[in-house]
Amino acid sequence: MFNTIKNAWRIPDLRKKMLFTLFIIIVFRFGSVIPVPFLDASALSALMESAAENTALGYINMLTGGAFSYASLFAMGITPYINSSIIMQLLTIAIPALERLSKEGESGRKKIAAITRYVTVALGLFQGIAYYFYLRSNAGIVKVTDGFSGVFVGIVIVLTFTAGTALIMWMGEQINEKGIGNGISIILFAGIVARLPVTFGGVWQYFNLGLTSPSTSGQYLVLAPLFIALFLVVIWVIVFMNDAERRIPVQYAKKVVGRKMFGGQSTYMPVKVAMSGVMPVIFASAILSIPQFIQFFWNPTAGFGKAFMDAFSQTGWIYMVLYFLLIIMFAYFYMSVQYNPLEMANNLRQNNGTVPGLRPGKPTAEFIAKILSKVTLIGALFLAFVALIPMIFTNLTGMHGLSIGGTSVIIIVGVALETVKQMESQMMMRHYKGFLD
Repeated sequence: MFNTIKNAWRIPDLRKKMLFTLFIIIVFRFGSVIPVPFLDASALSALMESAAENTALGYINMLTGGAFSYASLFAMGITPYINSSIIMQLLTIAIPALERLSKEGESGRKKIAAITRYVTVALGLFQGIAYYFYLRSNAGIVKVTDGFSGVFVGIVIVLTFTAGTALIMWMGEQINEKGIGNGISIILFAGIVARLPVTFGGVWQYFNLGLTSPSTSGQYLVLAPLFIALFLVVIWVIVFMNDAERRIPVQYAKKVVGRKMFGGQSTYMPVKVAMSGVMPVIFASAILSIPQFIQFFWNPTAGFGKAFMDAFSQTGWIYMVLYFLLIIMFAYFYMSVQYNPLEMANNLRQNNGTVPGLRPGKPTAEFIAKILSKVTLIGALFLAFVALIPMIFTNLTGMHGLSIGGTSVIIIVGVALETVKQMESQMMMRHYKGFLD
């Protein structure tokens, strides 16, 4: 990976893309610590310290790279854009007009992208209002002197949160156009990496607690290093599964054109086990963050409401089950979007290719569909396993307050590998010798 980055840096065009991406990340990190106006910084800091054990707030803070705890310009993070993308992709399948737009080529995709932006701003506005009400419910944070100024202050704070959502969405699109990697994934990556020192600081605190109080907390002397070991094992598993693939054998028939013979070779059609990458995890996390934002409006302290909100916390078993099911669902959804078995079978037939032992056409399409379904299930179970293992570890050991889990590790490793592969493909394209060379 480091060799790839070093070689890419030597190419002027790629170096400009890398520097532009780095510039956007720096702007994102600056915006993540610039607080919105009319807030008392000391009161906000006290609130966030008291709410540090709240897994819902901690999870949202992790996705935003710490911006949420500062109530900063980018406190809403990239979650509104992710939710908007999910909504538009589902509506594209359900609404015929949007489906026709998606098939109109570049112009149709631009229209859908414009609608996605409007939905993102609307969701950012809703989440900004929710966060404002949460801050307003805690006395001393929002600086208000009378009724009129309270309305003005509320409008300014909410509009600032919404503007930050629009700005971070624009920065992601700029990375797509002028930088390296997927813009949304890169911003998520930058935010999560920024929380790594906090995570390892928390692990050290648990280890130090085991050293200072061996009689009551001696188990942390084992559990803290075990967490680090689990972290490294999860990274190794992700890298291993990212390169895993199922190869479908393909035989091309011989054909004679003039005096030359073409075809006749045996090859294979690769199907990646982790074909959808980190997107199922990102989408499932974004969906399950919605109840946590509702908690800003409605935060019951007892009864059914309290039990309902506890069930959707990251340590709740209902949350884990839903998380598991959503990852599998989005993995199959992405498979259906990326692969069309019938189209793949028709392409093979048009190029005189066949799968050994199967007739071209429908039998080949059914075989490919069966292979895709099995491989998708394996990949989805892998993603769900990696995402849930740290949550289960936290529940069993009681090591709460660590701001990184399986979801974060999958996003970090997955985005890094995808970005490096994009660099490699662009380097190959620039070193390819055409017929004029």
